[in-house]
Amino acid sequence: MKSKIIFIAGILFGSFIGWYAFPFALYYSNEQPLQFNHLVHTGEQGGMACEDCHQTNELGRFQGIPVVAKCAECHASPLGETENEKRLVDDYITPNKEIPWFVYSRQPDNAFFPHAPHVTLGEMKCEECHGDHGATEVLRLHQTNRISGYSRDIWGAGISGISSTTWEGMKMDKCVRCHGDNGRRDGCVACHK
Repeated sequence: MKSKIIFIAGILFGSFIGWYAFPFALYYSNEQPLQFNHLVHTGEQGGMACEDCHQTNELGRFQGIPVVAKCAECHASPLGETENEKRLVDDYITPNKEIPWFVYSRQPDNAFFPHAPHVTLGEMKCEECHGDHGATEVLRLHQTNRISGYSRDIWGAGISGISSTTWEGMKMDKCVRCHGDNGRRDGCVACHK
């Protein structure tokens, strides 16, 4: 009887370590160098679309984060009263220095993800993969995997990889499932080049 209790206690302790303690050790957090209010740009006040700042390059891949010259088109001088906007102009736009953003959705080097066919041909909305990021007023912490160096957003918030929302996580099984649901049967080299 005593050995069964010890065994069960060991299983419970191991499960606790694996599901709750291990993720805290596996990831470290970084604050973005500057807070950015997406809602003020995309909401009623700004009315901008994701594509207004997040451009697609000639290969159909998003260049991701806008260059500081794009920000300077509207923010040559502060438009508002916030400390972040003052820092944007003083620390980055005026000296023409790029903002060292931490990228939440940077894919592994062995994966090629072209946005253009998904957004144009597949008519997918940004929110389907990136969630309501465009409606946020503050940027959340960027969590980096200590082993792989990739963002936690690639795996998803839960250590199991089981998502609570359709956009959480950017793993291959989600791509395969979506392609299957939409009648696409691509080979490995379509994404792994």
